[in-house]
Amino acid sequence: MIFPIGDQQVRGGSKPLFSYLFIAINVLVFLYEASLSPDGLNQFIFDFGSIPQETMAGEDYHTLFSSMFLHGGWMHLIGNMLFLYVFADNIEQIIGNFNFFIFYIAGGLAAHAAHIFFNIDSVIPTVGASGAISAVLGAYLIMFPTSKIKILVVFLLRSFHIPALLFLGFWIAQQLMSGFASIGPETADSGGVAWWAHIGGFAFGIIAGFYYRSIQREELERFKQGGIIGLGFTGGSNPS
Repeated sequence: MIFPIGDQQVRGGSKPLFSYLFIAINVLVFLYEASLSPDGLNQFIFDFGSIPQETMAGEDYHTLFSSMFLHGGWMHLIGNMLFLYVFADNIEQIIGNFNFFIFYIAGGLAAHAAHIFFNIDSVIPTVGASGAISAVLGAYLIMFPTSKIKILVVFLLRSFHIPALLFLGFWIAQQLMSGFASIGPETADSGGVAWWAHIGGFAFGIIAGFYYRSIQREELERFKQGGIIGLGFTGGSNPS
């Protein structure tokens, strides 16, 4: 398995308050989930997870927001929070706190829209931050394509640095292959992964990334050149 554990870090700009606040909220909500009985947890997921059939019936719109902060297990939570930790802060520092908050929530809603479109009659609750995080990944691909991502290859017990363009390009290719394979009444919900939420969120992030790149061109150019914004790495030292 391969995990991102760090990236080239923006220095300066807005402090990534919402990036870390979203992580804290997700963890706290999951700890609450872990405290529930099996029946209580099941009811909680059905009450606050997003169910496409109910959304299309005009019911429980609040779950489009609440479901972004629910997770189905420890590995689901850890994987999502790791991606959020590595990729979100650079974007928030460049576009600002309020803009990042709106972007993140809008990305989650775009992810829901894509998932519902391909699973319109589903009665299975959708939970997880991955749709909104996919929007973060799409924006990162456009705004920081040459940034070096530090990845951990578990079976080799080694870390490497690769360009964001390569890492995120491979990631979205996986989502697209799985998403198209899931189309059809017999496979739409197979595997328990909302592939089209990932794809929809990523597409939204790409569009937003182009927009923010056009209005923050000077700051992003300084990042690319290693100028006054500077370079650093989260989760490890600079590459040699």
